[in-house]
Amino acid sequence: MRILIIIIAMFTLASCGEKQGKTRLTLGHTLDTRHVVHLAMVHMGERLDHYSNGKMELVIYPGGQLGSEREMIELLQIGSLSMTKVSVSPLEGFVPEMKLFSIPYLIRDREHFWKILEGEIGQSLLDKTAVAKLKGMGYYDAGSRSFYTSDAPINTPEDLIGKKIRVLNSPTAMDMVKALGGAAAPIAWGELYAALQQGVVDGAENNPPSYYLSRHYEIARYYSLDEHTFVPDIILASLPVWDSLDKQQQDWLSQAMADSVVFQKSLWQKASDDALAAVIKEGVKVTYPDKAAFQKQVAPFHATFDNSPVAEQIKKIKSM
Repeated sequence: MRILIIIIAMFTLASCGEKQGKTRLTLGHTLDTRHVVHLAMVHMGERLDHYSNGKMELVIYPGGQLGSEREMIELLQIGSLSMTKVSVSPLEGFVPEMKLFSIPYLIRDREHFWKILEGEIGQSLLDKTAVAKLKGMGYYDAGSRSFYTSDAPINTPEDLIGKKIRVLNSPTAMDMVKALGGAAAPIAWGELYAALQQGVVDGAENNPPSYYLSRHYEIARYYSLDEHTFVPDIILASLPVWDSLDKQQQDWLSQAMADSVVFQKSLWQKASDDALAAVIKEGVKVTYPDKAAFQKQVAPFHATFDNSPVAEQIKKIKSM
């Protein structure tokens, strides 16, 4: 019923756009409007208006108004939503190669991360979204993901034993927590605050801006910066909607997307540093675990990919 209501709303919005004599694109996401990723999407809309001279408009629905990440991906597939921003991890069910980003300690740092995204591997993954009736438009920086917990910090893999940790809806992310000794729970982002509050999970993992803006620090007071994965955000367009645009409109949208990537990258590091400073000021205990123990713990997990379809890509990433 919820999906049906959203579909009706999307068709209504589309017809309004036609009456105004412009092409209206709708974009849904789950983040807070203060998040730098949301600000980047606002910038995309401004650049689209500029390039099209007002002939195209991007209408943004933040905060999960149009559903969860998976629900919005499904709306893209049937052409009832134009665009969305999701983490690449939930795309693993649609594009199996996306599991690369959920393999812990495969990506070393931010420089390594962007070499992957801006190179052959990153582009090939964007192209592969077409098999799911999606158009990969580009990536946003989402920093590194680290554990935050309610009762005690995660300073060694042993600290995860017996703990239930919320992860993205990705089989690889769930296997990662299992490899480290914990139990994984793929709870929707919008439901996580209540799950932490009620003790359904003992903790979660995410980047500093998301940890801060979600106010999860109010309950999970220990933030352990182990930086186990670098999982980018991705902007997806509906392939049916993309194909309905003419070449000029596609070029305008692609250029607006490229501008927003540059804009978002310029904001990310400061936003991450500011968020970390803010949670420390609120009394959160931030620790910096020795990564060597975690890397040793997941080595057997890495070995399970040696004969997988992503083995060659893993080899290339490690050799960069």
